[in-house]
Amino acid sequence: MMRQALESMANTTAEKASDRRTTARRLIGELRPYRPRIVAALGLIILSALAQAVGPLIIGRAIDRAIGPGDRRALLFYMLALAGVYVIGAVAARGQTRQVGEIGQRVLAGLREGIFDRLQRLPLTYFDRRPVGDLISRVTNDVDTLNQFLSQGLTQLLGQLFSLVGIVVTMTLLDWQLALVSFTIIPVMLLTTNLFASRARIAFRRTRETVGDVTAGLQEEIVGVRQAQAFNRTEFNIARFRQRNEANRSANVQATGITSAFAPAIDVLSTLSTALVIGFGGYLVYRDRMTVGTLAAFLIYVQQFFRPIQLISQVYTQAQSSLAGAERIYTILDEAPETADAPDATVLGQIAGGITFEGVTFGYDAARPVLRDVTFTVEPGQTLALVGRTGAGKTTIASLIPRFYEATGGAVLIDGRDVRGVTRASLRGQIAVVLQEPFLFSGTIAENIGYGKLGASREAVEAAARATDAHDFISALPQGYDTPLGEGGGNISQGQRQLIALARALLADPRILILDEATANIDTRTEATIQRALATVLAGRTSVIIAHRLSTIRGSDLILVIEDGEIVERGNHADLLALDGLYATLYRRQFRDTRAPSAAAD
Repeated sequence: MMRQALESMANTTAEKASDRRTTARRLIGELRPYRPRIVAALGLIILSALAQAVGPLIIGRAIDRAIGPGDRRALLFYMLALAGVYVIGAVAARGQTRQVGEIGQRVLAGLREGIFDRLQRLPLTYFDRRPVGDLISRVTNDVDTLNQFLSQGLTQLLGQLFSLVGIVVTMTLLDWQLALVSFTIIPVMLLTTNLFASRARIAFRRTRETVGDVTAGLQEEIVGVRQAQAFNRTEFNIARFRQRNEANRSANVQATGITSAFAPAIDVLSTLSTALVIGFGGYLVYRDRMTVGTLAAFLIYVQQFFRPIQLISQVYTQAQSSLAGAERIYTILDEAPETADAPDATVLGQIAGGITFEGVTFGYDAARPVLRDVTFTVEPGQTLALVGRTGAGKTTIASLIPRFYEATGGAVLIDGRDVRGVTRASLRGQIAVVLQEPFLFSGTIAENIGYGKLGASREAVEAAARATDAHDFISALPQGYDTPLGEGGGNISQGQRQLIALARALLADPRILILDEATANIDTRTEATIQRALATVLAGRTSVIIAHRLSTIRGSDLILVIEDGEIVERGNHADLLALDGLYATLYRRQFRDTRAPSAAAD
């Protein structure tokens, strides 16, 4: 418990927000829908605090009026009264914990839903500049910090505050002089707590850094275990992990040392306060200015007095840490979602599939454009191929078609209509995208193929699989289309994952199909199978192909060679070879590389 208190203090200082009051007001605002429950919880908290304050008073009266005089009937009365008070307090404490816990869980559930909803609606530029791990940490770790506070800390904070008020008032009413003597130790305790908190801040910050290093290294090495074994790096990686683990162990030992010193220091102060009460209270009893029962009650109050202060200190710092977490959560919720459709945006009806770029300029950073004055036209049903070196801007061009990003200059037109003048849903509903690294979701193969068309029948799913030649390998699996896929489809091959991704895109029946290096990681035999399937499936559809293997785009109607965000060459395969420019150089190089092994074998 003490370790948690110190760690919470360290977190508080390290994670101070710029405006905690605003965050606190927003967090309190989340509680407004539960006002009746909050009022009930406060009533139970007050009742529990009163029970805790009255208990020692009854004990003192029992000593003076029953035990001292030897009145058995009076002693029985006080015993029953004490039992009744503590039973009421226990029932009230249980009720308040349940009420506050339920309120907290409802608030947290609402926050989680709000975060997920906002993440689904944020523009891709938001994810481009933030690591996925950081976002996951906000959704899990920061929400968990709030969970601990709302479910447990808030109950403790309110309960201990009311208990402390009740104890202070009762002690003052019993004997104000002895109460002042008891309170003299408070400044010393606050100074001690502050001293340990400053040391703990440094120690626990170090533990967080080292455990983060361990976690990051562990994740990286597990993901890259194949490469580690392939390059004979296992022993080196084990030694490096051992160093990280040792650094984390040392940091935790240091933090534990501070924790182990803090608890005895508080105990010493509590004992000192008790000694002061016994000394001064004994003097008052000796002078007949206080009864033995009152002194006994005071001793119980002193013991109870320090516990609320310790818990309040712990929960207060936990509250500050929770506010830091809440601020990071609200940072996501305050992010502007994807630009809304224009007020006069219309629904894009059935399209033929014509694509036109008119002087399009775009940059992820406005000061550094990625595309410059890109202009071209693709007629409905034609195939456009984008080629060029890595980073030339090919994927960016393809991403502007479904409005994953907005052009900063010029216009992107579909069938002559500016994509900014139509609703995104109607535009994207007629476009499908297949990436180089297909992402498959947890679920069955049938569910993954039907992902892009909700409610698709099994017959439609199988038809899409047959069209991409995926049906045979799926049928050969033990559970066929009901075979569950592991994370990212790790239990099937890369080529099979790509075939499923193609089937998923084709089932959506798009008018425009974008293939972003879709065959780059597939063996030539599977590639030939896909090419045959696409020749039939893409008939009458417009396709945009980003290709690394130039041999796969020789039949394209239009090939654009992109270099540094500009179109440097355009034409069909024969025209570009005749031009003897960059495309011809790239093609000959690939042709030579693919022919070299055969020539050597000959």
